[in-house]
Amino acid sequence: MGRHKEQGGARQGFDVADAAPLLLDPHGLVSGWTAHAERLLGHAAAEAVGRKFADLLEAGDAERMEDLLHRCRAGGDWTGLMTALHRDGHPVPVSVRVAPATAPQGRPAVLVLLSELGDGARGWDMSRGVLEQIVVGNPIGIAIVDPELRYVWSNAALERWGGGPGRSRLGLRVADVQPGMDSEAVEERMRHVLETGEQVVGYEYVGRVRSAPLRETAHMLSFTRIEDDRGDPMGVYYTVVDVTDRHRARQRLALLDRAGQYIGRTLDVMTTAQELADVAVPGLADFVTVDLLETVLRGAEPVPEPLAGSERVPLRRAGHRSLYEDLPRTAVDSGAVVSYLTDSPPVWCLTTGESWRQEQLDPLAVEWAAGAPDGRESTFLELGLQSVMIVPIRARGVTLGLTTFFRRRQSPFDPDDLHLAEDLVSRAAVCVDNARRYTRERDAALVLQRSLLPRRLPDQDAVEVAACYRPADELTGLGGDWYDVIPLAAARVALVVGEVPGHGIDAAAAMGRLRTAVRTLAAIDLPPEEVLAHLDDLASRSARDDGDGEGDDGGGGGSSVGSACVYVVYDPADGRCTMAAAGHPAPAVVAPDGTVGFVDLPQGPPLGVGGPPFEAVEVSLAEGSTLVLHTDGLLAYGGDGAEESGRERLRRALEGMARELRPNCRAVVDALVPARPEDDVALLMARTRRLASEQIAAWELSPDPAVVADARRTAQDQLSRWGFDEEVKFTTELLVSELVTNAIRHASGRVRLRLIRERTLVCEVLDGGASAPHLRHPRAMDEGGRGLLLVSQLAERWGTRFVPDGKIIWAEQPLTTPPE
Repeated sequence: MGRHKEQGGARQGFDVADAAPLLLDPHGLVSGWTAHAERLLGHAAAEAVGRKFADLLEAGDAERMEDLLHRCRAGGDWTGLMTALHRDGHPVPVSVRVAPATAPQGRPAVLVLLSELGDGARGWDMSRGVLEQIVVGNPIGIAIVDPELRYVWSNAALERWGGGPGRSRLGLRVADVQPGMDSEAVEERMRHVLETGEQVVGYEYVGRVRSAPLRETAHMLSFTRIEDDRGDPMGVYYTVVDVTDRHRARQRLALLDRAGQYIGRTLDVMTTAQELADVAVPGLADFVTVDLLETVLRGAEPVPEPLAGSERVPLRRAGHRSLYEDLPRTAVDSGAVVSYLTDSPPVWCLTTGESWRQEQLDPLAVEWAAGAPDGRESTFLELGLQSVMIVPIRARGVTLGLTTFFRRRQSPFDPDDLHLAEDLVSRAAVCVDNARRYTRERDAALVLQRSLLPRRLPDQDAVEVAACYRPADELTGLGGDWYDVIPLAAARVALVVGEVPGHGIDAAAAMGRLRTAVRTLAAIDLPPEEVLAHLDDLASRSARDDGDGEGDDGGGGGSSVGSACVYVVYDPADGRCTMAAAGHPAPAVVAPDGTVGFVDLPQGPPLGVGGPPFEAVEVSLAEGSTLVLHTDGLLAYGGDGAEESGRERLRRALEGMARELRPNCRAVVDALVPARPEDDVALLMARTRRLASEQIAAWELSPDPAVVADARRTAQDQLSRWGFDEEVKFTTELLVSELVTNAIRHASGRVRLRLIRERTLVCEVLDGGASAPHLRHPRAMDEGGRGLLLVSQLAERWGTRFVPDGKIIWAEQPLTTPPE
């Protein structure tokens, strides 16, 4: 056993005297068992000898025995903790030493020493020397202060925190060795621990220490009170762990999280750029500028080669943010042009698409941007800027602009800062590009809508008009409601208001199709009910062509199905007003005395859904009456949303209305509709006028070819009374002759000639025929067929419209020289 003792003494601290020894053969079988081992594990020698020692251990430790035996056969030893199994099955935690040995007769063996780890076991001998090795060699900073909070001991690791070696700290306080830190906060926790005995764990101090005076660091401190044998406080034992990397990682994540929440909240390019600057200050830099290409602000595709041989590259300052009040005085205001020299780092980043970082700027170098407000160039020393990063704003492989980060007093930018800046800018770049693309699409949509809605209402004398449009889509300003004023022949006018289900560009496109169709149908002068019938067919065909199902409600995709429309024709010659509606509210009428009523108009079905035919009604309006056409959005904001309630609100808004239509139209919408309506609103107001009796001349003619000459003379006399020159009289004479001749020759029943003097001179001939004439192109030898061809050459416009008692063929001449 002498060798055994030597082996045990070689491992300092293992209690050999209290250990239970046993021998194993090289294969791990128990060959020697002692009474101590029997007391420890409960197995008699006869039961233990010959068994594998691994069978006396828990499964996890049993698997380790083969490696330990191999180590011993190679001359090594091992000391550690295991869990053995007692004979009755309960686990026995033991400290184990396994070492090579020699059995009797000189055979190789393995010595195993088992020491119980129970409450009464001595285990490891934690001597002062061992404890000093643990504390002094610990990589964690450790210090002890007395009740006066003065250092009495510290380990070498604490020196990395700054303040000199441990001997120089003795008798000093935290404020003496770390003058730049908030020592009051640290000592406050020390006093709390001294007074209460409560341990403070995980206090994080963020600030600047002597070991890193130029940058912010983070350290984790824990404080524990030290007591004597009587329990009186002797001081405070505390540890310091540098967690700067973890703190900076947390800051980076917080900055990126804030960027995700803050940047891109709108679809405005300038706002998004300013949000990028706001997020980066002061979390990453002291001063940040965001410059974009001019094309990006317009929503156009960025120009990939911005230099184009020029000496300066102009960009548009889209946003900037400074931590200091004196810095913006040298910065270009947002929206202004800033130019960079072609050999400057910003232009290099713009052309290469790569980032650039400089830890220390040349203090005497002149700033790269030209065009400061005061007109002078400043050096980086004057600006107080010390470190810089430039990160190009790139999205979808295209450079949109630059973001420049400056620091004045913080530590210089390091590679980790550049990686963070690139991550931040890349996230913002997607938002900037989305805003750019939205700007492009919105501008295109607005151009589309402006082309669909009348930019200005046409000049005509039949009615005085005013219109107001308020879309529900606040961002795009697009909607499906529309209105139109269409001059017709014989001084008449068509008034149209309609709406297409849905909002946005699809609804605007569908609205444009309907408006174009209405203008085409108005050009052939169809009555209102027939106009709606043709629109109904158009909506049905469009739905089939677009692949919409029969049950489509038209609420999306720009379908015309379910659209509503009211079409009104007003004749200023006699004040008659004919109208028809397709799923649309009936117009209101404000009489000249201010009373308000609503037209009893039959409601036809919405366009494209099928149903009974459309019906028209005819009403007579006194001169000075105001016809109010509107979409249903105007009545949608009553107390209970009912139509009667909306009509009553509209009635009150119209009563006592002012003489001027335009402000009154806006006032009605403001009174009935919120600033951000849920549905589009269109309002068209038309105040009626009448033609004076002296502007109209009409004659009933007998259906006899002999009256053609009388008709020419009568027309000539009337034009003379109106004061027209010979050229107008000659043209009118030819038109009257051809139109009256055709009516007498090809029609039957009454014939009426009418001249109307308004903005144009209109010649109308009414006959009882039901067929429309057709323009022909006769051959040279034909004796007839040239009447309408002559009319088409003499008149600016001509056409045919049907009335209940026949048809009217009309021709218009421009009045370049109005009569005096």
